[in-house]
Amino acid sequence: MNTVPSPAEPSSGARTRQASRQTGPDRSAGAHRGGDRFRRGVVSFVRRSPRMNTSQEHAMARLGGRYLVEVPHDTTSTSVAPGSHLDLEQIFGRRAPLTMEIGSGSGDVLAAVAPHHPERDFIGFEVYLPSVASSLTKLDRAGAHNVRIIVADAAAGIEHLIGPGELDELWTFFADPWHKKRHHKRRIVSPDLARLVASRLRPGALWRLATDWDDYAWWMLDVLAAEPGLEPCDAGDDGFAPRWSERPLTRYERKGLDAGRAVHDLSWRRVDRPGDDPLATPALDRPGGDPLATPASDRPGDDPLATPEGPGGNR
Repeated sequence: MNTVPSPAEPSSGARTRQASRQTGPDRSAGAHRGGDRFRRGVVSFVRRSPRMNTSQEHAMARLGGRYLVEVPHDTTSTSVAPGSHLDLEQIFGRRAPLTMEIGSGSGDVLAAVAPHHPERDFIGFEVYLPSVASSLTKLDRAGAHNVRIIVADAAAGIEHLIGPGELDELWTFFADPWHKKRHHKRRIVSPDLARLVASRLRPGALWRLATDWDDYAWWMLDVLAAEPGLEPCDAGDDGFAPRWSERPLTRYERKGLDAGRAVHDLSWRRVDRPGDDPLATPALDRPGGDPLATPASDRPGDDPLATPEGPGGNR
């Protein structure tokens, strides 16, 4: 169950109550997200992991044991086995407020923010090994000893590795916009994920998001607005939030700005509604519903299909 091809042994801390490995209708072809509740194998990424350069290989060997957490897999190297759960006290040596980042990339945000919040713990999900290796170097240089990286599908990790109400903050910055309509099912921000995130955030906890693609910004806004367990925080008249001051200017954001695109931030907060059970895990496949339904994200004058698809999007 090695997650990373590295001579360093990743740190432990994922204890598993794993069911027997089997195939069949309750097994996903890709990331396993929720057993009978959510069987599709569509993920939000296409894993392109080119060979690491020499410095990245050295970083993985030298720092992997400090920062990487291995988790049990299901059927693929980036999936997460149902029944797994993170032992956060073992991983960090304490129990502290937990922030997670979906698609931590080269670690720019984690390395910039985590050292200024030693009272918190941080976990980034990233599947591209060269980016993981680069992030280890940045975290080490920044002294971000309260950060760990998991090489796995973030949606599956959020569902299986933490329980309801265990998450204090979630970040999703500059995710792949998947421009073409037939690829919208791959967008990480979806009604399924919104329901899942609402169940994992503690009441009052935040989900921070940012994108430099207008149609994806409106898509995310519609998805979040449709989730009853979330409400906007610091939103302006257009529904978007001010830029989060602690988020550094990453190369993804700079790329968008250099191309003349506007960056949209969103900040949504977990709320309790009457009759809600904060400890309940949502049924991700609603009876009669289409978990892949496209949100009504069109705005007057907008053509969500007009944006050309760049090579691989932002990611």
